[in-house]
Formats: sequence, structure tokens, C-alpha cells
Amino acid sequence: MSYDTARPYLAVFVIIRKQDKIACLLRSGTDWMNGYYGLPAGKVEYGERATKGVVREALEKIGVTIKESELRLMHAVHRKATDDTDSWVDLIFETEQWEGEPYNAEPKKHSELAWLDPDNLPDNVLPVLVHVLKQIKDGKVYSEFAWDN
Repeated sequence: MSYDTARPYLAVFVIIRKQDKIACLLRSGTDWMNGYYGLPAGKVEYGERATKGVVREALEKIGVTIKESELRLMHAVHRKATDDTDSWVDLIFETEQWEGEPYNAEPKKHSELAWLDPDNLPDNVLPVLVHVLKQIKDGKVYSEFAWDN
């Protein structure tokens, strides 16, 4: 059976904190939002569990190893794609435990890894990340972003 109308894409994000700052990557060389900071993140692959996707993306993006059992779901956001043709469900996880020192493991897609203060973000942070961090701070576990109505 095919479900042509049921297609939000699924992406996973991970918040890693060090001394009250969060690891963010400055996007460059991608096809979306270059010049903006975002969390280590990526699409969930076909047939892959969301938590497995977080573990894979953390290793691919910032070179750290995370155990699935150490992940906590912090927020889910259903957002309209910037081209208005699709939508995404983003699952934002956090962990306090990881192995390795975070670094920019994909220099062709990101120009730097920076530790940003979530309460004093620069202007060039992905708007959806600004939204999500506020929602988490307010204790909300679900939100919607970029929908006109």
C-alpha cells in the first residue's frame, strides 16, 4: 500500500552541552542555509530508527560516539520546508554523555564547529533552532514552525 499524502520527512538533531554552551556547526557548501549555525543533524535514513540516526549523525558531523540509551528527546517540531513544497518532523535529542572531542568532521559541509551560548545567540543561527531552543527553555515538547495558519 502506498501513502502518497503522508510525507513529512524526518530529521534528527542532537544538543551537546559544554559549560552551558551548545555545539553548533556553521553551514557552508550545502544546498540549504549556508552561513547559518545549526545543531549536528541529518535526515533519518530509510529503515533507520530515529535514535540510531542521531548516533550516526553525531559521529559523521562532529566525530563523537553516543549511546542510544543516553539520548533524551527534548522537543519535536513539525516545520514547513523553506520551499513550501514539503514538511519535516524534527526530533531534537540531548545527551550529557559522549566519547571523543567534538570537532568539525565534515569540513566540506561546515566551515566550523562553535560552542554557542543558547541565551545569547548570534544573528546567523537557523531560525528554526532559535525557535526550538526557546520552546525547550519554556518546557514545551512539541511545536510547529513556519506554517502560515
